[in-house]
Amino acid sequence: MKHATVNIKNKKATFDYELLETFTAGMVLTGTEIKSIRLGKASLVDSYCLLENGECWVRNMHIAEYFYGTYNNHNARRDRKLLLNRKELQKLMRLTRETGFTIIPVRLFINDKGLAKLVIAIAKGKKQYDKRQSLKEKEDKRSMERMFKQ
Repeated sequence: MKHATVNIKNKKATFDYELLETFTAGMVLTGTEIKSIRLGKASLVDSYCLLENGECWVRNMHIAEYFYGTYNNHNARRDRKLLLNRKELQKLMRLTRETGFTIIPVRLFINDKGLAKLVIAIAKGKKQYDKRQSLKEKEDKRSMERMFKQ
């Protein structure tokens, strides 16, 4: 069975944060949630991850209610458990204990088996001048590409 390609990105993440290391995690979802994700009705804006009791949770991730989901529909912004192995969880705990580090969702996609996966990253917040530098580099790259096309 061929699945539609779902690739939802958190565009703000690379602008606001410097991404250090990424992990791919499965998610515990309800039936209506996976159906909404397959339709591309999800958003990672303003979402973040949290470590509680040795488990990783994604907070504030918006998955729109499924149109055909009647009374069984899910809460759009509920906390969802992420599935990571013990080594990955321990590494995340060790790195987030240091100040200035946070875990943010970067990309949501459906893999070949039809399972929803979330790419999360350990990130360090950028200062205002870092953001200006990122914008300058992006603009320089764009102008170089324009020159080569001519």
